[in-house]
Order: sequence, then structure tokens, then C-alpha cells
Amino acid sequence: MSILRATHMKGFSTIFITILLLLLLLSFSFSIKEEASNVQEVPCFFIFGDSLVDNGNNNLLDTFVKSNYLPYGIDFPFGPTGRFNNGRTVVDVLAELLGFTNFIPPFSIASFNDSIKGVNFASGAAGIRDDSGRFLGVNIPMNGQINNFAIVVDRMREYFGGNWKNFQNHISKCIVYSGMGNNDYLNNLLVPQWLNSSSSTQFSPQQYTDILIQQYSRQLKVLYRLGIRKVIVTAIGQIGCIPIMKYMNGSHYYCNENLNYYAKIFNSALRGLVDKFNYGHLPGAKFVYLDLFQGGVELIENKSLYGLEVVDKGCCGEGTYLWKLTCFPWQTPCADRQKYFYWDGYHPTEVVHAIIANKAYTSNLYSYPINIKDLAML
Repeated sequence: MSILRATHMKGFSTIFITILLLLLLLSFSFSIKEEASNVQEVPCFFIFGDSLVDNGNNNLLDTFVKSNYLPYGIDFPFGPTGRFNNGRTVVDVLAELLGFTNFIPPFSIASFNDSIKGVNFASGAAGIRDDSGRFLGVNIPMNGQINNFAIVVDRMREYFGGNWKNFQNHISKCIVYSGMGNNDYLNNLLVPQWLNSSSSTQFSPQQYTDILIQQYSRQLKVLYRLGIRKVIVTAIGQIGCIPIMKYMNGSHYYCNENLNYYAKIFNSALRGLVDKFNYGHLPGAKFVYLDLFQGGVELIENKSLYGLEVVDKGCCGEGTYLWKLTCFPWQTPCADRQKYFYWDGYHPTEVVHAIIANKAYTSNLYSYPINIKDLAML
């Protein structure tokens, strides 16, 4: 009888321990889910820019600058969306690093609830100036993107029921990414014969840059007045080294250093503007300068360290003929996109976007004066 009782108790103990372990495991599972739902480092993320970060705002516009067809998006989870590369953009990766579980939607389809968490206002061919890129069709320039952001701000205020303190507390913790300037050179100053513009003859490179920075400064101050306090502004990349500019320069291999000189002038002035904003001109604001120019230089010079092999032509088409410098519908791209720096004649591949985003998030190699993770923690 004692043996049976002992056996019964042993079986009961085993069942009890098993149930206890299951409960502990279930509790641990819930704690993981709770932790995962709370890792988002900022309440919202807003994006301004051009085709480097456009994720679909150009889809319904009357413009040649569109990418909502294959092979664009060939490596993106939802296929072609209007992103101008094969997969994710730098802001997609940054959003993931900041803890967002969903991609930030374009303004063109953003819902009321999206307005609280983040919206992408970027538009392919857009610039700081309203006339940049217009010869290619309709785009939403920086001024238009700010107008759209004001609409979102009104939605946010409505969400908080007119409680100014709660609204300001929310929006001041959000991060804004603003990547502008490329098209003010590539599709404005450098193509006056297409624009019937006198920009290239009316201004020296320094004068033109001064005008751009003055206008950009006013635009960023509008964002500040609307409540934004954390801002990432990006340098212009090596515009003289993109495949289309190499082609127009008459060489498949050599960069146009005159164009890179324009970028360097703009970047220097933009970094100076960041210092100006950070040290007294905009109380409570923190700006981070993301050096896409130096990032591109470093990746190309050390391509083997990053698994890159081809840095002088696009993956989509060979990049040696003008008609191959953009991806045509259903065109077959290169098989191994991980080895290419450029996706088409203008834009980097997803792997380049991801490398830049990860480095900018955790280090000061491309981010000044602090990295993006530190910006989020402020």
C-alpha cells in the first residue's frame, strides 16, 4: 500500500512539476511578447525626401518617375510598391532598428491612425526648390511635403483631443528624416537646357548652394514650429559617380569630380546648419547630419569587406547605355543583387541602404554629432 501511495505521489509530483514548468514557460512567453511590443524607441517616424526614400507617393502622380513595377521591389516582401530599388530603403531599415514592426506608409495611402505613428512624404525627383525635377512630370517638393505634414499634424492634434501638452510631448519625441538636395543639382542646376532655366549661368556653385541652404533652413524651421525636435538631415551622395553621370561624362569607369564638388559644397554648408541649429538657434532641438557622401566613398573603397564586387554600373541593366540606366518593366536584373552597389543608373541596392542605416544607427562613422540610436534616446 505504501509503495502504491509513493508511486501515486511520485506521479502527482511529476504532473505538478510539468504544469508548473508550463506555467512558467507561458509566463515567460507573455513577458517576451510584452517586451517585444515595447521596444519601439520613438512614438513616430516621419520621412521627407526624394526617390532614395520614396515608397509609393509617386505612384498616382503624372510623372515619368515611377517604380511600382518589376523588377523594382523584386526583393521586397510586398513586391513593387514604388520604392526605387530592389528592396528596402535606408528609412525602412532605420524604422526596423527603431523598433517599428510595420513599414512606414506613404502619405498617399496613410490612414488616420498612421498619422500618430509615422508617415512617408517623400517623392521621386523632388527637391528643396519647387521647380526641381519638374521637367520629368509632377512631384511633391519639400514645400508640398511640409504642407502634407501639416495635415498629419492636424490629425494628431485631433487624436489628442486638443490637449496641447500631450500632443507636444508626443511629437517632440518623434524622429524626422529629411533627405533633400540631390535633384536640386541633378534635375535643376545641371540640366538648364531641359528646364529653360538660367540657374547654371545665373549663379556660381557657391551662390546656388547658399540659396538652397537658406531655403532649406526656412523649411526645417517650419517643422520645428510644428513641434518636431529630433531631425536627421542627409548629405548629398557622390552624384558624380552614379552610373548615369558616368555615362554622360563619357566614361563608364571615372566619376565626374566637378559634380562631386557641388555635393561637397552643399554638404559642408548643411553640416554647418546642423551646428547652428544644435547650438542655440532652435532651443530644445537636436539635429543629426547623416553623411551619405562619405558612406558611399567608404563602401566603394572597401567593397570587398562588405561583399560588394560591382560598383561602377547598375544591377538592373548593364548601365553602359542611356536606355539601360533605368529599369524597364519586367527587365531581368542581375542574379546576385548582394554584390552590386547600384541598383539602376541612379539608386543604390538594398544592401547598401542596409549597411548605411546600420552604421548610422549604432556608430558615429556617418552620423554627426551623435548616432541615431542616441538621438532616439534623448
